[in-house]
Amino acid sequence: MTIYEPEFWVAALQIIAIDIVLGGDNAVIIALACRKLPEKQRNQGIFWGVFGAIFIRVLLVFFALNLLTLPFLKIVGALLLIWIGIKLLMPESSDNGHQVDAGTTLLGAIKTIIIADTVMSLDNVIGIAGAAKGDIGLVVFGLLVSVPIIVWGSKFVMKLMTRFPVTIVIGAGLLGWIAGDMSTTDTVTKVWIEDHAAYLRWVAPIVTALIVIITGKWLAARAIRKAMVLTNLGDNKSI
Repeated sequence: MTIYEPEFWVAALQIIAIDIVLGGDNAVIIALACRKLPEKQRNQGIFWGVFGAIFIRVLLVFFALNLLTLPFLKIVGALLLIWIGIKLLMPESSDNGHQVDAGTTLLGAIKTIIIADTVMSLDNVIGIAGAAKGDIGLVVFGLLVSVPIIVWGSKFVMKLMTRFPVTIVIGAGLLGWIAGDMSTTDTVTKVWIEDHAAYLRWVAPIVTALIVIITGKWLAARAIRKAMVLTNLGDNKSI
């Protein structure tokens, strides 16, 4: 297809629509990963995180059909998302006043965005590849057009997180929900669930979302208590 053919623009609009719909999840990931960065580094984190995620997504299109048939791939991806969701709920840590938490560094934020987006894109690329009908140039075009919308969405979500911290918990829970949904559509679980336990399609996302939130909040509270104890010990030594 060429840009002069109506089919090109129909397919391009389909790809853009798919990516915008899926961009809500991406915006949450970007906002969660970049929220601890200094103001000057946030735009860099957003840009390079989105760039890396889209580059990975384009590569995934080449292997989409084969990738999704690999047993246990989605289960591994679901576990990875659960880990990321819990990690994003952890408080900032410090060492003698210097932030050392990976989420507070530009490289750490970019890495988190790329890993999470790659995991979440395993299903998404199927729709994109189908709309493009094998034209990788069309895939790239559609994704690039959707980037500004995803970036704007992530900045909006970050503002919400700054003003309403509860949205951080909601975002982490969303990752848990997606993880639960992925685990029920893996090639080794999908058929059995459809035949014997269809209710797991709804129960699993709820359970994994709760696991992320409860575990993340518990670990965060424990980290805060530990930091307070260490601070008190340091104050006592200085007296």
